[in-house]
Amino acid sequence: MHTPTEVMAGIGLSARPGKSRWPARMDLAQSLSGLALGLFMWGHMFFVSSILLGYDAMWIVTRAFEGYFFFGRAYPLIVSGVVAVVAVLFVLHAFLAMRKFPANYRQYQLFTSHRALLGHGDTTLWWVQAVTGFMLFFLAFPHLYQMLMHPGAIGPYESGSRFWNGNWWPLYLVLLFAVELHGGIGLYRLAVKWGWLQGDDTNAGRARLKRAKWVLTIFFLVLGLATFAAYMKIGRDRAHLPAETYTPAWVQPAPGAAK
Repeated sequence: MHTPTEVMAGIGLSARPGKSRWPARMDLAQSLSGLALGLFMWGHMFFVSSILLGYDAMWIVTRAFEGYFFFGRAYPLIVSGVVAVVAVLFVLHAFLAMRKFPANYRQYQLFTSHRALLGHGDTTLWWVQAVTGFMLFFLAFPHLYQMLMHPGAIGPYESGSRFWNGNWWPLYLVLLFAVELHGGIGLYRLAVKWGWLQGDDTNAGRARLKRAKWVLTIFFLVLGLATFAAYMKIGRDRAHLPAETYTPAWVQPAPGAAK
């Protein structure tokens, strides 16, 4: 007479199956990709908002990313490379995050009843993050594709024309709110999850993080809206003019100079 353990071993099963480490690895990959994308989002906002400092400031930032000040000329394909990396991270992060979405209507009902019963602020933030993440899956790719295929069409005049003449402004406006809400909540939840910057008092630390999260979200939304308005104004003011690439006067050849 064989024991249950011996029977299971005989057919290739274990009475105590080993625990897979893949869920933990995927969770870590989701956290790292989310952190990278969140920090990139903040950096990107500062870069595009350079237009608020003037046309020349934005031109300098744009050409710096194209290697102009290192190679002596601009290589827009460098921007395409950065966009490609961001797109891969975005797809990876979305794939990993979808594991935690409600998979069917029954799971959705259970979650909504659970959220209503608890009335927990962080649970509501997770739901906002899930909804904005779903929105980004459809809104971010057109922008990424445009930057990937036309990396040289970035500049004061070019970007303003894209906003106004290209009618990209509705997508950019919704994208601004979706990105800032999703990214801000995501970075806050990462800090809570991994115990960053919380101190000895967890509850007080979480409250501080949440205040900081909303301060940063409001700051970047205001900065984004100001930047949005600046590009809209440039595009509107130049709508009747021929398409032109902006170049600062100090890099243009002097009149009569040999070509």
